[in-house]
Amino acid sequence: MQDDQTASISWRDGIIPVSTQFDDPYFSLASGLEETRHVFIAGNDLPARLRDGFHIAELGFGTGLNMLAVALAYQGEGAIRFTSFEAFPMTTPDIAQALDAFPEARAIADPFLDAWAEGKRRFRFGQIDVDVKIGDARETLSTWDGMADAWFLDGFSPAKNPELWGEDLMLEVGRHTATGGTFATYTAAGHVRQKLGDAGFEVERTPGFGRKRHMSRGVKS
Repeated sequence: MQDDQTASISWRDGIIPVSTQFDDPYFSLASGLEETRHVFIAGNDLPARLRDGFHIAELGFGTGLNMLAVALAYQGEGAIRFTSFEAFPMTTPDIAQALDAFPEARAIADPFLDAWAEGKRRFRFGQIDVDVKIGDARETLSTWDGMADAWFLDGFSPAKNPELWGEDLMLEVGRHTATGGTFATYTAAGHVRQKLGDAGFEVERTPGFGRKRHMSRGVKS
């Protein structure tokens, strides 16, 4: 299987992948894994909520670092689900090079990289059933029949990738969230928080990671 459109990457200091489509790095210039743990894991009150059948959904798969962070965090019994929506999937060599910056994540990544290299976008990774839906999330999310218990909203900056933060898409995020489900995102942009509020979430602004003063999280009422 070949993806129709793959990500166009440049490298900052040979370590940090930068999307040339959106002129934005894939992860924090400080520590991408620690940022993931602060924003998406802690922001969704994970791993305390993880249990058999728990369903995480994500906008923006990127390097797969968020999925790997979940795998490192989950110590329970049974399987959890991880569905990600990605328009421009990275190639396997680019993902592997990016993950070299995070030895803890890279140490467990080989089964994921092998599946990805084989063209698999649905695969089992440890105790996680992964489904990466390739295509524009504005189209793929609206036809998805799943319901998420937690969302990782990890698109590129709203200023550079506004399509992934539009009103209609945020409404779809809300529509595909179970009651009591949550979201977390690195952005604290007021228009994003407003759209998520309109989508049915009780939204709060909380301390961000590193030099970023604020992030956003919320619960579906």
